[in-house]
Amino acid sequence: MKIALVSPYDYSVPGGVGKHIDALCSEFRRKGHEVRIIAPGSNDGIEEDRQGVYRIGRVTPVPGNGSVARITIGVPFGSRLSRRVRQVLDIEHFDVLHVHEPLMPTLPVAVLMARASGSVKVGTFHAYRESYYGYYYGRPILRRVVNKLDGRIAVSRSAYEFVSRYFPGTYSVIPNGVDLALFNDSAAPIERYNDGRPTVLFVGRIEKRKGLAYLIRAYADLRAEIQNVRVLVVGRLGRAGRGYARYVKDRELDGIEFVGEVSKADLPRYYKSCDVFCAPALSGESFGMVLLEAMALGKPVVATNIDGYRQVVQNGVQGRLVEPRDSTGLASALLELLRSPDARHAYGEHGRLTARAFSWDRVSTRLLRFYEDVRQGSMTAGWVRPLDVSGPWFNAQSDDLSESIGLSEGASL
Repeated sequence: MKIALVSPYDYSVPGGVGKHIDALCSEFRRKGHEVRIIAPGSNDGIEEDRQGVYRIGRVTPVPGNGSVARITIGVPFGSRLSRRVRQVLDIEHFDVLHVHEPLMPTLPVAVLMARASGSVKVGTFHAYRESYYGYYYGRPILRRVVNKLDGRIAVSRSAYEFVSRYFPGTYSVIPNGVDLALFNDSAAPIERYNDGRPTVLFVGRIEKRKGLAYLIRAYADLRAEIQNVRVLVVGRLGRAGRGYARYVKDRELDGIEFVGEVSKADLPRYYKSCDVFCAPALSGESFGMVLLEAMALGKPVVATNIDGYRQVVQNGVQGRLVEPRDSTGLASALLELLRSPDARHAYGEHGRLTARAFSWDRVSTRLLRFYEDVRQGSMTAGWVRPLDVSGPWFNAQSDDLSESIGLSEGASL
């Protein structure tokens, strides 16, 4: 098949959706398919670069959902952007147009609204929010865009529940994955951290919704009990990160170290260097990709009890879940694991099994089957099975990584 993977976000800046697309691209090519990526970029041309990426549309940073999205802003119809899109589609003649975050401005909308003879259009919804006025008030217009999709995917039940609240329909839940070729025990710890000190690791964008402030607050309780405990913070600093770093320096919290952004090759080594991985996000997470990365390396996790993380972690199985914004509870769970090598080992082994179920090889195979189903017109409408959001829905021993859920269009919720 000839497949286009469309991103709403600047492909040169790391992020969950970008990592998802990059992994699918690699797996699809390994399986013999021809793949191109279409994403915003500063050069705004239709020339394909050496990695098979078309960069279309200027990038504008836009704050939202506690983060900053680098997306295209403009008119998706009858504009320079839409002309660029049509040129690429006319050149390539894709079998599948797989658009990630189909309702994000503006590139995904331009792709979906463009005529693409012979192409099926598939959309993956990644985001989760408690509510979103943009979807609520924009439904009359956005429904036209959603209706262009021949197949709909959500990366988790949380993402499904969010988008289907505004746009009912049949969705397949096909999750994010983890690169087991990269995140495995062949990774060696970073030498300077391989010193026996108890170490907690945070990985992610340093933004308010990621909850790093609560891990910093928890550190005082940790240090009171384990004097030489260390917290490593891996991620691009940015404005918020520099503020946290100043706070830590001013209060002489010497055991907290801001590493900054690290290379793809070094990231598994940082996971390997920790005793416990911590993800204290407040909300807005549809899935726990960083949790899977840590678990693939046999690391126990302490994460917040939010919908997206419950898709991956069960409390007392792969680690501990604590309530968001509870620095005391966070410190207690971290201390419990730092003091117990046996608990860390047991949680870590369960985590390895969990991560194996989410290998990108399995996820990409399921997606290719989904593409074929859509191309053959075999997607079914109607309610298929009720949701159980109490824990992970996958079966580590099963070949199938997805389920179809939803309501037919026009049904009432």
